[in-house]
Amino acid sequence: MEFMPAVKKCMRDWITFSGRAPRSEYWWFTLFNVIVSFVAQLGLVALGAVLSQAGGFGSIIMAVISIAALVFLVFLAIAGISAVVRRLHDKDKSGWWYWIALVPIVGVILLLVWFCQRGTVGPNRFGEDPLGGVSEQVFE
Repeated sequence: MEFMPAVKKCMRDWITFSGRAPRSEYWWFTLFNVIVSFVAQLGLVALGAVLSQAGGFGSIIMAVISIAALVFLVFLAIAGISAVVRRLHDKDKSGWWYWIALVPIVGVILLLVWFCQRGTVGPNRFGEDPLGGVSEQVFE
């Protein structure tokens, strides 16, 4: 799966916690999340610096823009969590395994290893193989 199809699928399925997500879909959407979050935060800091000079009206504009950005970032966070759950499903693991990230160091490393491994070949209890049994090429 390429970058734009992966992002579109994750945005479309932002609240879908069922099914499976191949490595490429998960990693492309994670890259998109990191870039958008960084640009949004950088933009808010720059905009805040400019609008702070505008007085009271600038504060109102900044508050409205900040709320809109926060809503969008929460949307991206929920979409990211659903992509994580679908990625775990691809490994034939329950989405509840995401909580293992709370175990310091070990939990995050375990999740990272799982996210880097190929999903279950063929159907599993969470659905059909999203790759159809074909070998996945993430970076061609």
